[in-house]
Amino acid sequence: MQLSIIIVSYNVKYFLEQCLCSVQKACNGIDAEIIVVDNNSDDGSREWLEPKFSKVIFKWNNDNVGFAKANNSVLSEARGAHILFLNPDTIIPEDCLTACLHFFAASSNCGAIGVPMINGAGKFLRESKRSLPSPIASLFKMAGLANLFPSSKLFAGYYAGHLPENKTSEVEALAGAFMMLSKEAIEKTKGFDESFFMYGEDIDLSYRIQKAGFKNYYFADTTIIHFKGESTQKLSGNYIKHFYGAMKLFVIKHYKDKKLTRFFMLLAIAASQVLASLKLFILKIFTGAKQKNKRYNTAAAASHKEFNNIIHLLKYAAPAVFIRGRVAITKYDKDYCIGNLKNKKGLLHKTKIDQLIFCEGTLSFKNIIQQLQEFRLFPKKIRFLFHAAGSSSIVGSGRKNAKGVFIAKP
Repeated sequence: MQLSIIIVSYNVKYFLEQCLCSVQKACNGIDAEIIVVDNNSDDGSREWLEPKFSKVIFKWNNDNVGFAKANNSVLSEARGAHILFLNPDTIIPEDCLTACLHFFAASSNCGAIGVPMINGAGKFLRESKRSLPSPIASLFKMAGLANLFPSSKLFAGYYAGHLPENKTSEVEALAGAFMMLSKEAIEKTKGFDESFFMYGEDIDLSYRIQKAGFKNYYFADTTIIHFKGESTQKLSGNYIKHFYGAMKLFVIKHYKDKKLTRFFMLLAIAASQVLASLKLFILKIFTGAKQKNKRYNTAAAASHKEFNNIIHLLKYAAPAVFIRGRVAITKYDKDYCIGNLKNKKGLLHKTKIDQLIFCEGTLSFKNIIQQLQEFRLFPKKIRFLFHAAGSSSIVGSGRKNAKGVFIAKP
């Protein structure tokens, strides 16, 4: 078997539904298996997902054992020559897995690869490629210099900012949201360190892959969507606790013999944690109900048939959405529509929409990702939602400090 895909899930059934739809299509032509390990979700994930995905192997834990332990729990039964650790809040294009496997075959001494990731608004996620933690990189990130000089090797070292987003490069650290390893690298590293409950385990594994004599690569020939923070909300108290706890654990583990370096890194982590807590406090004060109660002017990029199908789902949106109409996908689409994806600028100017649903079907997942990146170039920002063909939900997320949205029949 070529590939085993392992997805650890916790209370994200609608996002996982979209993810599995995309992964199944990306597995076409590949000898692969999909394994979902659920960490004791209480949102009805089992009832929602098992009937829809009969070919997926589901493992239902009775406790939330964390990300690392849940992934490791099925490594012994994974049959693939390569293992992909994938987050449930992702959407991947149809040619993603094939391209990654081809890169492995053409590369010598490749232990693991990651790929460019964009969020639900089309923004590039800089954690797609990173350097290993260091006092100076942590200091510049904490001071905001990484944001001011995003392409600097010195100031943006935390995110390997000197490496182009669109160029394949060897990197130090990969993101666990999409991390494909060779079986040999898995066997030598023994997978994730289960001391990490959530966060930091990907940096730790990246480091140990290199220590085992392999290389990590940022593979730029494919792009995925990563909605982020669905199991644990970004900048929540729980996120701050787990994230900075993981960073401390990494430093204590790998800098035992470098006492001065360890001291300054722990100091930087502590300062960053205080700043994150302060930011959370400010957000709670100033984040009101306006965003939650906003009524979006919504259109759907879909064929006529696909548009009629999702109208039934949109009845369950809360708050209610105002349906402006359908956006045509191709120039040959002559049915009634309010605009065409071929003319994005005219569409945004004419319709005044502030929410667009991409319906997969006539549009491929790969094309949806490309469309999302093109919309990102326009000054007017709108919210995007996503609906896979045959799924029973619509999902989306464009705000990094808030959980995503979903529309589904109760």
